[in-house]
Amino acid sequence: MSSRVLTADIVDINAFRRDPDSVLAQAERGAVAVFDNNAPAFYAVTPERMAELLAKEAQLAAPQTDVVLDAQLYEEFVDPAQPVPAPAGKFRMYLGWQPDAEFQRMAALWGIPLSQPVTPQELASFVTYWQAEGKVFHHIQWQQKLARSVQMNRAASGNGARRDVNTIPQPDDHIPDGFRG
Repeated sequence: MSSRVLTADIVDINAFRRDPDSVLAQAERGAVAVFDNNAPAFYAVTPERMAELLAKEAQLAAPQTDVVLDAQLYEEFVDPAQPVPAPAGKFRMYLGWQPDAEFQRMAALWGIPLSQPVTPQELASFVTYWQAEGKVFHHIQWQQKLARSVQMNRAASGNGARRDVNTIPQPDDHIPDGFRG
């Protein structure tokens, strides 16, 4: 099995056991690879080198941007009584998202006339579906998707009585007046 040695300083495990402090003091960059049977067993570092490495790790873990995201967008439970402002730009669907107050009028301008406002059940269904999808859109695009979704769902469920596919049709034996045939 091949292994990679990540330091230029190498020492035998027996020499390291006899005097670890002097081995680390002689290490060029405060790190030494300890070998056992010609294979790396572990690495040893000085406290100063460990502090440098931890500082570098913290620096790399820090965000490299000045953009700050609203913490409320990542909360699992949002109070539905309080409207959550829509973020600027594209965003993922989140719990508590609401269309604008003028949504019904805007939908009509988009060619999707809605006779009644969106119900809480329709909105909840829409939000949970798109939360799971994880897509990102602008606020106006989310509203357009909601309008189309509500229109299609209402049209699909608004047909009233559905035809039973298991019924056997009865022939119509009524002859209309004036029929010659």
